[in-house]
Amino acid sequence: MNRRDLLRLAAAAALAGAAGRSLAGSGEPFRLLILGGTSFLGPHLTEQALARGWQVTHFNRGKRAPGGVEGVETLLGDRDGQLDSLKGGRWDAVVDTSGYVPRHVRLSAELLAPATHQYVFISTISVYATLATPAAEDAPVGKIADETVEQVTGETYGPLKALCEQAAGKAMPGRTTVIRPGLIVGPLDPTDRFTYWPVRAARGGEFIAPGTPGDPLQVIDARDLAALTLKCIEDRRMQVMNAVSPPRMFTMGKLMDACVKAAANDAKPVWIPADFLAEHKVMPWSDMPAWFPPTGDEAAGALTPVDRALAAGMKIRPLEDTVRDTLAWHQTRPAERREKLRAGLDAAREAEVLAAWHSKTRGA
Repeated sequence: MNRRDLLRLAAAAALAGAAGRSLAGSGEPFRLLILGGTSFLGPHLTEQALARGWQVTHFNRGKRAPGGVEGVETLLGDRDGQLDSLKGGRWDAVVDTSGYVPRHVRLSAELLAPATHQYVFISTISVYATLATPAAEDAPVGKIADETVEQVTGETYGPLKALCEQAAGKAMPGRTTVIRPGLIVGPLDPTDRFTYWPVRAARGGEFIAPGTPGDPLQVIDARDLAALTLKCIEDRRMQVMNAVSPPRMFTMGKLMDACVKAAANDAKPVWIPADFLAEHKVMPWSDMPAWFPPTGDEAAGALTPVDRALAAGMKIRPLEDTVRDTLAWHQTRPAERREKLRAGLDAAREAEVLAAWHSKTRGA
C-alpha cells in the first residue's frame, strides 16, 4: 500500500465518521429506528445505514428473524399496542416500513414524538383517489366511509395508507417525511410481482408479453428506495414525495429485453394485445405483474410524476441491473419458493393463452 492509498483510506474513514455522527450534533453515532426491519425494504435500509456508521434498532415481533440481526439492536413488541420496549429510547430518526393501520401509526408516532427528530413513513402511490391521470403529490387521496375499518383489502389499502400519513403528520407536525413508492422491486421481494418476469424468461421458450413494447413501466429497486429514504434523513427533508422511476424511463419492452438478456437462453416474448388478454381473462397486475394497460381507470398508473424525489436526490439504477440481481437472488431461495411464485400465470394457463393467440393470428 502506497501513500496515495493511505490518504484515500483516511479520507474515506473521515467521511464515514462524519456521515455516521448524530445530526443533533452530539458527536454520538446517528441512531436510526426501523419499525419492522426484517422484510424486503428493511434489510436494505439496515445494510445501507450500517455502512454509513449509524446505529440501527429494529422494532418488530421477532418472527422473521427470531435471533435478531447481526450488528442491530432488536426491540420486541407489536404495533397493536405492545410498545413498551420503545419507551425511554431516543433516536435521531424513525423509518416506519410496517404501518398499514392508522391506529397503529398514531400509537407509535405519538409515543416516539418526544424521542426522535424525524418520522419517515413509507406510504404508496395507491393513496391517490384515481390513477386515470398522472397524480402529483397534491392530488386528492382516496377516502373510506368508515375510518375505523382496519381490515386491509384491495379497496381499503390505499385509503388506509392515506390515513396513516395523516396520523403521523398529526403526531409530529413539521417533522414527518412521507415517501410514496410505486411498485418496489429487486432482491428480497416476497410478492414476486416483478420477480415473475426474469424467472419466466429463465424458463426459456415463448412467453406472454402483455400489451405493446411501448407501454410504460414504473418501478423502484428497493435498494434505491432505501438510499432515497436515508438521504431524506441526512438532509432533514420533511415533505411528501412520490418515489418511482421517472415516467417513460422504462417500458414493458425494455423489461422484456432485460429479462431475455439475463436469461441467456431461447426465451422469446410474444406480444399479445390488451383486449385479447382481457377476452381470455388474463388480468393486469396479478396475471401480468407490473403492467397496467394505458387505458381506463389506471391509465396513468405508470406515469406518476416524481419531480420532488429527483430534486431530493433519488437515483434509479438501470433496469438490467435490477433484473440480473433479482434473478440471482431468486436462485438462492428455498426450492418451494423457486417453484411456486405468488404472482403471474402458471405454465399451463400461459400455454393455453399462447395457443389461442397463435390460432387467431395464423387464421387471420
